[in-house]
Amino acid sequence: MPALAVRTTCPYCGVGCGVTATPQPDGTLAVAGDAAHPASLGRLCVKGAALGETVDLRGRLLQPAIREQGELRDTDWDEALGRVAGGFRRIIDEHGPDAVALYVSGQMLTEDYYVANKLMKGFIGSANIDTNSRLCMSSSVAGHKRAFGEDIVPGCYEDFELADLVVLVGSNAAWCHPTLYQRILAAKAERPQMKVVVIDPRRTATVELADLHLPLKPGTDTWLFNGLLAYLARSGAADPGFVERHTDGLDAALKVAADCADPVAVARACRVDPALLLEFFELFASSEKVVTAYSQGVNQSSAGTDKVNGIINCHLLTGRIGRPGMGPFSLTGQPNAMGGREVGGLANMLAAHMDLDKPAQRDAVQSFWGAPRIASKPGLKAVDLFRAVEEGRVKAVWIIATNPVVSLPDADQVRRALDRCELVVVSDVVANTDTNDFADVLLPALAWGEKDGTVTNSERRISRQRAFLPAPGAARADWQVLCEVAQRMGFDGFDFASAHAIFDEHARLSAWRNEGERMFRLDGLAGMSRREYDELEPVQWPVMSKGEGSTRLFGDGRFAYADGKARFVPIVPRAPANATDQDYPLALNTGRVRDQWHTMTRTGKAPRLSNHVPEPFVDMHPQDALASGVREGELARVSSRWGEMVARVQHGGGIARGSVFVPIHWNGQTASHARVGALVNPVVDPVSGEPEFKHTPVCVQPFAVAWHGFILSRSELALDDAANWTRIEGGTHHRYEVAGRSHIARAAGWARKLLEVSDEDADWLEYEDQGSGMFRAAHIVDGRLESCLFVSRLPDLPAREWLGGLFAPEKLDAGDRASLLAGRAREGGAPAGPTVCSCFGVGRETIRIAIREKNLPDVAAVTACVKAGGNCGSCVPEIRKLLAETHVTQ
Repeated sequence: MPALAVRTTCPYCGVGCGVTATPQPDGTLAVAGDAAHPASLGRLCVKGAALGETVDLRGRLLQPAIREQGELRDTDWDEALGRVAGGFRRIIDEHGPDAVALYVSGQMLTEDYYVANKLMKGFIGSANIDTNSRLCMSSSVAGHKRAFGEDIVPGCYEDFELADLVVLVGSNAAWCHPTLYQRILAAKAERPQMKVVVIDPRRTATVELADLHLPLKPGTDTWLFNGLLAYLARSGAADPGFVERHTDGLDAALKVAADCADPVAVARACRVDPALLLEFFELFASSEKVVTAYSQGVNQSSAGTDKVNGIINCHLLTGRIGRPGMGPFSLTGQPNAMGGREVGGLANMLAAHMDLDKPAQRDAVQSFWGAPRIASKPGLKAVDLFRAVEEGRVKAVWIIATNPVVSLPDADQVRRALDRCELVVVSDVVANTDTNDFADVLLPALAWGEKDGTVTNSERRISRQRAFLPAPGAARADWQVLCEVAQRMGFDGFDFASAHAIFDEHARLSAWRNEGERMFRLDGLAGMSRREYDELEPVQWPVMSKGEGSTRLFGDGRFAYADGKARFVPIVPRAPANATDQDYPLALNTGRVRDQWHTMTRTGKAPRLSNHVPEPFVDMHPQDALASGVREGELARVSSRWGEMVARVQHGGGIARGSVFVPIHWNGQTASHARVGALVNPVVDPVSGEPEFKHTPVCVQPFAVAWHGFILSRSELALDDAANWTRIEGGTHHRYEVAGRSHIARAAGWARKLLEVSDEDADWLEYEDQGSGMFRAAHIVDGRLESCLFVSRLPDLPAREWLGGLFAPEKLDAGDRASLLAGRAREGGAPAGPTVCSCFGVGRETIRIAIREKNLPDVAAVTACVKAGGNCGSCVPEIRKLLAETHVTQ
């Protein structure tokens, strides 16, 4: 009997797309978009569509382990949890509750998050619990609280479709929130008069949609939005009635913004064309329905909170908030960053949107929990937390569902901290991560598809993540592990039997002693039966009565402050901290690529996601590359005052002089020297504590090697002696991009040793051209390709795609062997090139040839010809760019 499809939610970005997952008889998983889910309406990006390729047990942590004499050994749950509970209890008894900490994640479900906060803040009695969401959206939280009195995203996704003007600030939505981007794209196609403005230092894929692109100087957003505020005030775009009845503090905000009243001076400060700046100001002033959506380009800054409030100020002045098609909109990075905020996941918050600095609210939480104590002051935020670990003030840390040795700024400091920490506990689904290397206790957790609970997306929509796979090995839900540790420490109140029971307590707390002063409420979800919880449909909070959510907030003009008024926040523009200097003349910007997620522990397993951007890269302007002595296609060392990394130079064409861009995803398991977090400036926003990921002073220098190469191998290889390497998942094989400093003549011996080739079992083919500095080899066993190696003095190596196809046959014929050594496909066809459309595996050169030979005029024609762009649409901006480039060169 065929398995039934299970409706669940994607575990990637904060859009919160609905997914249907159907286990297949052969053990695979069929994944599709859930057409009934209101957040995505059946759409999935390529990462979501490839989820079925990530649920196997390769690399999974399946058994608890403890470290003794520097080595991990498997153990059972009883010993592992005894070690955790006993270690935490001893340290608390000796040094107090602030000597321990939890560092958690927006990957956790709300129920897991709730238990972690209840344990730490209410029973241990310390607020030393922070989350990797600190790194992506805490500036939005702080900005919302300053403006609205509570952390509220007032709008919904429908507003993007109803708006006359959508402003995307510091948001590459085409790659980072693809299904929402597709909704905007579809709305614009239906209403061509709708305008889109993209404000971003880089010309990203999102700009392909834009009517106007403002490539502002990094860090100058506050000048821009103060200038817009001043322009709106003098141009008659303000709504005096709304301001008078529903806001406070405008005069102070305008007084500061007066310094940005001259658009020409603002344009000069932002390094944009004054005509384009005025065009944006006039568009904003004349468009009643405006949505301003912002993401990490705004949040991840030492002035991130001010940037958020600068945007909100403009919407408050014009009264464009809380009504259809308008409002400021924070695009959340992680699948449950919003759910974490609901339960007090940040070190300066309490559960149910209550505040640590309000005694009455502390008392409310403590009494509801029946807790012996309650944290009375904010805990350590992420960067400060790991500094405290290194200094010995925090002696035990429990890390859940995150990889801070890769993701935090000044990541080598995190290494030092964990190396010195008395007790490091890590709960994860993956056996090998950079962080797990420092664990004293490793605890196997359930992954997506195995765990059960809820998440909340960027539009306040609560959705179910449902289990459809059995728990593998000894893996357990995070909430179960936390509850058992709490009980072993002697705490009551952790006898939950299910995620349903936890959610019910969470819902009841939201209404506890809440006479309307807190907008976060789940009254209508309290008291659900287990069946009702299991069948829960997506719903936006607040949920005041059963089955009835709230599409928009603030439509009545009432905000969460006691007087009901929103606050304008005066914004004093300031440059990014630690500006560039003579030794580090370039500004590093970090971010995501389209087909990868976080530190690649999930997406890195999917072969179809690996070929779009297979290697770490540093994108820089050609003139900066020339000044730095590096060339496109070659390796370079990127250095800051905090660390260094190695990446391949590229000229993407979308970055201004003085800036470089590096993706965040690569780690110690996927590359030898590519943790960009090691470089990142650890300065933080003074209000939110969010780090400055968008502006680190760096220099770029050549990374000298004697040869470049790649290896395709059925087996994983240890490449520690290579000068640089990157591992890429190929499905039937592993791909390694390598570079070395030894003489190329030694490549044959090195390759034989590396690939464990012996004369007894090997059919070893090799070709060497000493004049051109080229070496090729293939290892064949019983007619089947086991591995191949290509090495050259220059990085101009054969295409990898067709070589990967030679791992599929059980036996290679004579033609295949000849093509291996010749370094080109036997049929002589042009290589497909790097993947553009991951859904259908269509390469860049395939698309270019089709455009050129068939004179394809638009994306629809490309899709009809080669399928690219015909599924999730994530590649459409790149296809548009290829169309423009190809037609220009014809």
